Parts: sequence; C-alpha cells; structure tokens
Amino acid sequence: MSNNNTITLKKQHRGNLKGKALKNNSILFGDYGLKSLESKWITSKQIESVKRTVTKALKKTGSLFIRIQANKPVTKKASETRMGSGKGNINSWVAKIKREQIILEIKGISFVSAKNIMKLASYKLSVKTQCLQSI
Repeated sequence: MSNNNTITLKKQHRGNLKGKALKNNSILFGDYGLKSLESKWITSKQIESVKRTVTKALKKTGSLFIRIQANKPVTKKASETRMGSGKGNINSWVAKIKREQIILEIKGISFVSAKNIMKLASYKLSVKTQCLQSI
C-alpha cells in the first residue's frame, strides 16, 4: 500500500503508544481538524477510505489535508508455519496515532458542513475522534 523510500530498515519493532502527541497536535493548514482521542494504529486502507469519503463529500468546494502517513511496516508469518525461523514478511503498513494528534484538516467550507464531513470520516477510522475549529 505504501511506497515509502525513506525507511532504512524494512522490519521494525512494534514500539509503544503511551502519552499524548507532542507534534502534529494543532491545526496548521485548514480551518477545521479531526483530532484523535486515543492512541492506536491506523492502517493504510483506513486512511485511503477516509480520503475517498471526504473528497467525495467535499466535491469541489473545499480542500483536504491529510496529516498522517502509513510509514510503519507490520509483519506477519504465513499460516501453518512452525515457530522460529525469523520474522515474517511485511503484510501491511500502518500509521501510529497518538492521543490528541490531528488526523486531517479541511479548509474552505462552513463549520456545519465540516462537522458532518468529519463525522463521516470518523466512521471509517478505528479511533475515537473529535472535530476542532481553528482560532
């Protein structure tokens, strides 16, 4: 799903998702933002689904800024494989989302329609979210 050429090592450790987001926690590009209320992994399929849903709802009136990227590989061993013999092959790509991190931003539409679009986007994600308005 992801063609990320900046990865130096193909197979990464899982890491942890403790604490709040210290970066990407404020609205920069748009007027409204979708903020995560919990820490989780979001798959590249979920990100693509949100992108399609929001662009379809926006039509040609507003702009969409996606602030996350699936840049963490997740490995999986083949089914019915014996224990050992190293780590499995890359199965999918995920984005690590921390609590209070901005997932996407919208610009150029009213607050009511932005809130409705953000609600549609939140149905596609596996995290609890909140709609924000920039000051």
